[in-house]
Amino acid sequence: MSTARKHTALPKAQTLIEALPWLTRHHGKTVVIKFGGNAMIDEELKAAFAQDVVFLRHAGLKPVVVHGGGPQISAQLDKQGLVSEFKAGLRVTTPEAMDVVRMVLAGQVQRELVGLLNQHGPLAVGMTGEDAHTITAVKHVPQIDGEPVDIGRVGEITAIETGAIEALLDDGRIPVISSIARSADDGHVYNVNADTAAAALAAALGAETLMVLTDVEGLYADWPASDEVISQLTASELERLLPELSSGMVPKMEGCLHAVRNGVHTARVIDGRVQHAILLEIFTDEGIGTMVVPDTETEDEGGAQ
Repeated sequence: MSTARKHTALPKAQTLIEALPWLTRHHGKTVVIKFGGNAMIDEELKAAFAQDVVFLRHAGLKPVVVHGGGPQISAQLDKQGLVSEFKAGLRVTTPEAMDVVRMVLAGQVQRELVGLLNQHGPLAVGMTGEDAHTITAVKHVPQIDGEPVDIGRVGEITAIETGAIEALLDDGRIPVISSIARSADDGHVYNVNADTAAAALAAALGAETLMVLTDVEGLYADWPASDEVISQLTASELERLLPELSSGMVPKMEGCLHAVRNGVHTARVIDGRVQHAILLEIFTDEGIGTMVVPDTETEDEGGAQ
């Protein structure tokens, strides 16, 4: 081998060695990944996401993918002449709109993601929270100015049944789950926030890590005055910050908080606009996002934990 070739390959070996502690600790463990934001729309980012997830699976981890589909739902509602109205930061979901939500999530977004993953082998299996009672919900009634507001078929998770997911994981599959749930009370199907669903599933599965892909670099220390990203914080530190966060970040960070308070070892918010964001977060000492750890944890900063 020429000297030049040796030199070009060396950084690759270095990166793999950096990943070794992470791979060792996570071997055989479940990792729940919330797929969303720009990564859902950009073709190259979608393909890179699928490669990352398959890589985790082949590296001995058990990835579970949870997704929503806000932009795709809005586009389809527009196409059908159904108006998207938002109250308390949540989409008002009429029964007609719920049919569209279900069709888009289970019939479009999930199918495409399963297809991308399965270009690499017979790995991915799509399901929704309705399947095998995986996610059960009740009607969510938010308060605005102290008054309850009806926002239609938007659900609040009441129970998680992990049996079907665990069976797929035991079979070496990658479950891809749409954030739809059915109510045990009224039999209706509900749209549930995908960040919240991913966090609830991570806790119920006893996952090692929850990863939330988003359209920002991570949690900013003092936005908008500064674009410095907090690389790590504890659950209590995050709880103190929650009231100051922008509305879009609240369900993501509440999800991270719920996960680490309920047995998940780390929760990470990472920039889904970066190609191979998952591998960068995992396989480099710096990491590229914000990591939330339980209050009792003291870890070195960075990705390769």
